[in-house]
Amino acid sequence: MSGCRYLSGRRAARRSGRYSRIAAALCCVLVMLTAGGVAAAAPTDQLERYLDLPLVNRDAATSPGGVNPELPYDRATLAQLLDRARREGVEPQRYAALLYQFWLVDVTEAAGIDLASWDPRAGVSANRENLVRSYSYYEQLQLHHRELQWAGMGGLVGADFGGGLVDFELTTNIYDLPGIAQTANAIVGRTLHELGPEAVEMLPEGLRALARAGATITAEDLRYIIGWILVMQKNIFSDLMPMHRAYVTQGVGAIEEMHAAGLFGGRILGAWHDIASGSPDRIASGNAALLNREQSTVIGDQWDLVRAYKGDVGEAVTYLSTVAGSPSVAGVIAPRYFDSIEIGQPLPDGRTAVLTTPLPDWNWSVYEKRWAYITAELLPKYRNMVDNNWPELEARLRVPFEVQLELGRPTRNIPQIMSTALEHTEVTIS
Repeated sequence: MSGCRYLSGRRAARRSGRYSRIAAALCCVLVMLTAGGVAAAAPTDQLERYLDLPLVNRDAATSPGGVNPELPYDRATLAQLLDRARREGVEPQRYAALLYQFWLVDVTEAAGIDLASWDPRAGVSANRENLVRSYSYYEQLQLHHRELQWAGMGGLVGADFGGGLVDFELTTNIYDLPGIAQTANAIVGRTLHELGPEAVEMLPEGLRALARAGATITAEDLRYIIGWILVMQKNIFSDLMPMHRAYVTQGVGAIEEMHAAGLFGGRILGAWHDIASGSPDRIASGNAALLNREQSTVIGDQWDLVRAYKGDVGEAVTYLSTVAGSPSVAGVIAPRYFDSIEIGQPLPDGRTAVLTTPLPDWNWSVYEKRWAYITAELLPKYRNMVDNNWPELEARLRVPFEVQLELGRPTRNIPQIMSTALEHTEVTIS
């Protein structure tokens, strides 16, 4: 009997242990389900705080990082929040900042850039890797998507742009600004001597500003201007690259969602439909619309601010950027040779004195002048490379961007360019 009781007790104990294990397992399942429910609910609880956020940092001049400091930088979290907003039928305009941040995080990760720490005000040396990675990404887009011509052109021109910035940061060490000002003074002086004071007023304002103030420009002035130019570079990337990333990963439907959220207007939506159309003419038109947005909407006002900096200082430095630029697109002439200086002045005997000098009669920072150059030179000649000389273009785009950047450092040649312009300043009588 005692043995039976023992066996019965053992069976009871085994049953009790088994029930305990089952109960424990059920508890674990419940805990996991509960934890999973909390994890799934967390973004739901957070979603409301991310709706209707203003794009306070859409302009990189405000601060480093993304479009609003309240938003996370984790791509998975942003995607989960967006999916929840869509499932709940939230109006796209209410989650515009969330959508923008998602695509900006997505594209900077794809390019290898840390968005949270991207600070254009930190200078060229601190941002060199960001320059290299952003423009390299532009070029990769062109190599893999023939229709994305804005990106390819931006990459090639970015090498010259970035190289110029590298030189500008080293300006006080690599050339003598007072010497450049002296050369500008000599050109102005010859104009005055040969054609008189009225003709001097017909010279480009940037050249006259350089003659007046070039010798007084300081390293601090250059750092200030470089900071603004780097702000513009980040603004261009932050505005147009999220669109490109959305297009190449999710198609035109993702572009339409961005438009519905109010991130851009109908003209840009139409541009993307053109780019996706397969028609060469529509593709060219769509890319031109993106370029126009870049130059007018995204950075137009900021170029005006730079040109206005300390009067003659901003005018002189932006004029020098026009003198130095040399875009690496086949067949494109340098800005200094596009609409160069030619001044005619009537003489008392009825003849006309004409002064010419191989310097630009315009300033890159003025939108209307810049756009005239872009539409006459960059757009048609880049399209010609895409349509008729793709192997050459592909070879250029495959050059490591660090090499392109070093080749695109024309600013070191400004003293020589200016002195050569003085030597070739001529006055003819007709």
